[in-house]
Amino acid sequence: MLTVGDKFPAFKLAAVKAGPEGLGGPGKSFTEISSDSDAGKWKIVFFWPKDFTFVCPTEIAAFGKLAGEFTDRDAVVYGVSTDSEFVHLNWRVYNDDIRDLPIPMLADIKRELSEALGILDKEAGVPLRATFIVDPDGTIQWVGVNGLNVGRNPQEVLRILDALQTDELCPCNWEKGKDTLKPEALFKAA
Repeated sequence: MLTVGDKFPAFKLAAVKAGPEGLGGPGKSFTEISSDSDAGKWKIVFFWPKDFTFVCPTEIAAFGKLAGEFTDRDAVVYGVSTDSEFVHLNWRVYNDDIRDLPIPMLADIKRELSEALGILDKEAGVPLRATFIVDPDGTIQWVGVNGLNVGRNPQEVLRILDALQTDELCPCNWEKGKDTLKPEALFKAA
């Protein structure tokens, strides 16, 4: 599995557009998103195993609710599974929690991105619940991976992004607005 310090793989995937415009019907709902999209921004790329499941929409909706917070931090959020863009669109139409999702849903139907990242579950052949924070240069700065049956915490992903963007030493449970660690001050006190 790729990890911190590795370059995020190049990709070009079909996607259901973000927001209500993503429900414009076939031909109007789709776009293409690549590793070159949103150049110069931080990227949060999270994967879920399958559409039309139980845990997945809770996570997707939670990321959607934080979309404005990520935007405020000059970051974009991409959600990805190995389902097609047509399945994504159908799921959004019929699921109230993700109908107006403000983030795009990418379709890794060939599993190329999931395989390149090394996040496919060995038995089920679907992506694990993996989340990557990628800096504006395309380098992975954080990875979190959960098994298929346990949801993740998007608020924690936002906290980690805040910490990474300080470019300073952040103590355990650090939150935006709190003091970072200053090693020179620690040595002077000793």
